[in-house]
Amino acid sequence: MKKPAAFSLAIAALALLGAGVAMAAGWWTPWAQARVQGVDVSWHQGAIDWRALAADDVHFAYIKATEGGDYVDPRFAFNWREAAAAGLYRGAYHFFTLCRTGEAQAAHFIATVPREDGMLPPAVDLEHMGPCTQGPTMTDVVAEARIFLDLLEAHYGVRPLLYTTRQYHDLHLTQMQGERFWLRSLFTEPNYRTNDWIIWQHHNSARKRGVAGPIDLNVFRGDANDLARFAIPASGPSS
Repeated sequence: MKKPAAFSLAIAALALLGAGVAMAAGWWTPWAQARVQGVDVSWHQGAIDWRALAADDVHFAYIKATEGGDYVDPRFAFNWREAAAAGLYRGAYHFFTLCRTGEAQAAHFIATVPREDGMLPPAVDLEHMGPCTQGPTMTDVVAEARIFLDLLEAHYGVRPLLYTTRQYHDLHLTQMQGERFWLRSLFTEPNYRTNDWIIWQHHNSARKRGVAGPIDLNVFRGDANDLARFAIPASGPSS
């Protein structure tokens, strides 16, 4: 039965509204589909079938390794090993806190994450940074973050990425010049640090094979050959 024109227009409007809500929530990001796809994971994802995940259009992964000065993600060793066995490029990231100095946090990360040929550059997560049970120990976050970056660069032979959000960036990181960024933007391609971002986190509740619950999706700024060149070469310094 042919529906009235007004009815058809109403259905179309609802469909557009639904698509807009989905995009705003990060459920669908058409602008990211043509890029090289990746994920980031931590213990929150539970047991991951890395071969199944790799087969679901995933080419790289960032894996949480450490937080602060003494926490190690309980699934880091397994995820690090199995992601490589599944043929993925993988890098490790550190959640930066205000509770320990940049030097102490760098030492903790370096003691946890092996330097391996073909790994992606390390990343440091600079967001809300969480409460400290004994009170914050740093007065200059940017200076301590730079110490952390410098020490990791000296050890791994490549400058780490800075993961951040627009809100945190604008509050604290505008003076961080000359760095490479991993930016969270759940609706559209990042409209800040437009020349500086390497990875874009475009989805925060995706579904992928091999993972029981939601997972973050990212894209790499470049093609597969660029991703291979982005990995740490065998000629870099070693521990």
